[in-house]
Amino acid sequence: MKKKPSPKPRKQKTGGKKGKKKYKVRNWKEYNQALVDRGKILFWITEEAMKKWHEQQKTGKRGKPEQFSNTAIQTALTLQQVFHLPLRATEGFLASILEKIAPALKAPDHSTLSIRGKTLPLQIRVRAINGESLHIVVDSTGAKVYGEGEWKVRQHGWSKRRTWRKLHIGADESTGDILLGEVTGNDAADCEMLAPLLGQLPKKQLIDQVSADGAFDKRICYEALRQKGIPRITIPPQHNAKIWQHGNTQAQRLARDENLRRIRKVGRKQWKIESAYHRRSLAETAMFRIKTIFGEKVSARTFENQRTQLLIRCRALNLMTTLGMPDSYVVA
Repeated sequence: MKKKPSPKPRKQKTGGKKGKKKYKVRNWKEYNQALVDRGKILFWITEEAMKKWHEQQKTGKRGKPEQFSNTAIQTALTLQQVFHLPLRATEGFLASILEKIAPALKAPDHSTLSIRGKTLPLQIRVRAINGESLHIVVDSTGAKVYGEGEWKVRQHGWSKRRTWRKLHIGADESTGDILLGEVTGNDAADCEMLAPLLGQLPKKQLIDQVSADGAFDKRICYEALRQKGIPRITIPPQHNAKIWQHGNTQAQRLARDENLRRIRKVGRKQWKIESAYHRRSLAETAMFRIKTIFGEKVSARTFENQRTQLLIRCRALNLMTTLGMPDSYVVA
């Protein structure tokens, strides 16, 4: 009998995708401490917040004035999102803390948090911009309101009851801070939200560049950017894009047409390198960090409270970055 040929030795898996870069963190000691400090209660309940805990200014409106300031409500709702608590548990959690550090202060009850959360004014930015020119990267993601989990969807498919909200953000390319944020239903297109996002910046704020993905390759977006006087617009035209305005016209050149002409000349890959388009991925990184830290779902029942929850997550993430960020480098 002929001997069977010996099986070929299997190739050893190298682990990960071919050519995938590996990174190490230079400042691991400092970054590790920053991660620890995120869990400290006094980082979230500051002395300044406790001084402004009760409403002291007269609003001029009829009826009994509010007992708690917006600062107190924002602090409580931030604790809810950071520590993943229901409203009633948030009330008890905050009350137990205040008994130890500030016995004179009272925690807002869960009904007050729900009612005040609908109209709570929020400022996402926590660090001053200081007037420097910005490079803003824009993106959006979905947050599930209610619906099935991943296992049920894989086994039996999804039902019509699945509902989502869209979080639209604009982040600072240099620091990673989320400067702009808005929440819509899942039927809102990304291109429709660019103008409202840019409208959140101060009128005198200098913007050097705006980068976004191909979903923003719409006339409405370029018009909003033109009105802001932004010199560099980095939005990749679609692969079958056509020139909008003939080059022989005396009108001002369109930024979108100039991008398309450059792509035709040097290629899309080289254009992305020249225009620093790859920095737009920092917006996706910010979205990933929000979902990793706070989860992919919102627990509120009304749209107003859902909007507040998502924007508070953006502000809380900005606060976390003030403690420290990793300084990574590519391993050769």
